[in-house]
Amino acid sequence: MDLLLNFLTPLLNPQLLLMVAIGTFAGIYVGAIPGLSVTMAVALLLSLTYSWDILPAIALIIGIYTGGVYGGSRAAILLNIPGAPAAVATTFDGYPLAQKGEAGKAMGLATVTSVIGGMVGVFFLAFTTPAISQLALNFAHRDYFLLAFMGLLLVGSLSKGSFIKAVFVAFLGIIIGLVGLDNITATPRLTFGMLDLQRGFNIVVVILGIFGFSEVLYQMSKSISFTVVNKVGRIIPSLKTVIKYLPLSLQSSVIGVISGALPGVGGEIAALFSYDRAKKSVKNPSRPFGEGAYEGVVAPETANNAAIGGALIPMLTLGIPGDAVTAVIIGAFVIHGLNPGPLMMTDSPDMFWVITGSLFLSNIFLLIFGIIGIKTFQKIVTIPKGILLPVITVLTIIGAYSINNSMTDIYWMIAFGFVGYFCRVFGFSIAPLVLGVILGPLIDKSLRASLIASQHNIGDFLLGFVTSPISIVLLFITLFVLVSGTSPYKKMKALLVQKTRLLFKNE
Repeated sequence: MDLLLNFLTPLLNPQLLLMVAIGTFAGIYVGAIPGLSVTMAVALLLSLTYSWDILPAIALIIGIYTGGVYGGSRAAILLNIPGAPAAVATTFDGYPLAQKGEAGKAMGLATVTSVIGGMVGVFFLAFTTPAISQLALNFAHRDYFLLAFMGLLLVGSLSKGSFIKAVFVAFLGIIIGLVGLDNITATPRLTFGMLDLQRGFNIVVVILGIFGFSEVLYQMSKSISFTVVNKVGRIIPSLKTVIKYLPLSLQSSVIGVISGALPGVGGEIAALFSYDRAKKSVKNPSRPFGEGAYEGVVAPETANNAAIGGALIPMLTLGIPGDAVTAVIIGAFVIHGLNPGPLMMTDSPDMFWVITGSLFLSNIFLLIFGIIGIKTFQKIVTIPKGILLPVITVLTIIGAYSINNSMTDIYWMIAFGFVGYFCRVFGFSIAPLVLGVILGPLIDKSLRASLIASQHNIGDFLLGFVTSPISIVLLFITLFVLVSGTSPYKKMKALLVQKTRLLFKNE
């Protein structure tokens, strides 16, 4: 009964209900406007909700997350520009549909199937997280070290561009996260004699710079003109249409949840996986894929919203973010005094069910706002960058200053903004950088605690990795992820696939 009441708290509490509604509504338009990202929006919220109570802050963030992932589909369909990375696959068939005068039907179908995927994600989150959390209670310090390390490698291997670049950026993030006083000996570390660095870099300042200010710099350096499809047409899909694509939606939902639950994968990869699967499994699509197939909108849009629930699973059970957004949400949890991980289900089970209830409620609001706001979006999506970018700049500066009322934090925010900008310009993914900042202290703490537990005996320390079943599995996965990102492995895999195809062709 208590669990049910906690789950229903966001629906019964007017303040939380309002926060979820506002967050979902704002997230839809943040995700829809090219140049903005849900990660940046959540990062800005960290500073704005810094002094709030934990429940309204988390309810607002969950709403932004849900709305932002869905919102990217609108720009993808109308502008052929994904408003969010998770909407990349939606452009393949969404924009051709808009060009055929079916933009409204495409966006309506994307809305309904996104809600279906979101609800499947809620189901998996509610029923698998407690079991995974119980398993995680048996983890030793070395297992947390392997998990954190594996999370960084997964992000690096699945990020755009070079694997080596991504891993380099991740380790740079670890170094940034270790700046300050040592958490065991209280000795200054990497401070270079600067007193301001002894407290380390505030995670909100780092995130605001890397995702917020860097976005401003990047957009200022680019010149993008938008061609909007003005004809919307019918919006609400018929019940017959929804039922017709329900099997594909459920298939894509499972792909989305599984992909989202893998640390570092996220909605973008989930959408691409499900789109590829739809191309292979749908025998008679409404049109050829790439030319306006409804299935090409249903599959990625269902998967990327289902990935939200999946991404929250490793975050809440293991303290490992499922994607860049949950990496920022971990920062929000830490700021508000919570520690995501196995003990959270033991120490704060009510918080887990409030989060699950907020995610459920946000999908209801997503259906409402998603359907009624489609025509209004056509006007909002084309806000000039000359208005948009100064607003973002002011928000990032205010957010950085409000943390400690310190001009130093503004300077560091700007500095990290340039770091994020140059990373993007030179093809370095910024998601591993943020995860490195967050996971660096966990890696450091877990590794040293494991060494202390083995009394600094290197033999006993290494033996622990091959004597514990959990450690063996995690070590094998970590090594596989590490090897799979190398060029020899990719060449060997490509050669094996080629020979296999030739074998079946000859037969």
